Amino acid sequence: MFAIYNNGSVSFRSTSDNLYTLKNIDEVDKTRLQSDVGTITDFSGDRNDQKALAKYKKMAKIEQEDNIYHVEDIMTKDCLYIEKNRSLSEAYDLLKDYQISQIPVISENKKIDSMVSKKFILDMIVDDLDNPRYVMEKKLNDFFLPEVITTDPFSDIRRVAKVMIDFKLDAIPVVTQYGDLVGIVSKTDIIKALSSFTNFKLWT
Repeated sequence: MFAIYNNGSVSFRSTSDNLYTLKNIDEVDKTRLQSDVGTITDFSGDRNDQKALAKYKKMAKIEQEDNIYHVEDIMTKDCLYIEKNRSLSEAYDLLKDYQISQIPVISENKKIDSMVSKKFILDMIVDDLDNPRYVMEKKLNDFFLPEVITTDPFSDIRRVAKVMIDFKLDAIPVVTQYGDLVGIVSKTDIIKALSSFTNFKLWT
């Protein structure tokens, strides 16, 4: 399952198939690696049920001997984040110090709010070139932060990988159904999974 958070509020929660129909998301690129998967039923409530797992594999056209791996199996659990009451300058310092391109933004109650990237910071500076220092010292909650696509810990890695490619995402925050940030999954995590897990294929 995927969700979209906008200023801390959920504006969407459904399968990836419905995610592609949203009009407020930039038009996605058509990728070469097309997953031939139809609408997927949410089996997260009973992940160990062998019948449900077999049904999912059949719907997703996954070989029965192939293992199903979930986001929780590969995500970075102790991920870096920044609170919304911090400054844009502090966000930049974290991105620079940890050599990452974006960082999740959480609210005071530790719920996912947005993601801040180097590109976002540069855009804010360009919008006010006469006052770059003033811009950098503004709090994150003074900006209209971009909406963020999230996934839950039980999503199939195949689905997440396709969404990341189609929506040009380097990483997706992993949240609970209540919006609590529990990790992040990046392209690097997926590449590591491909090289580490047996019988794991992104597309069959």
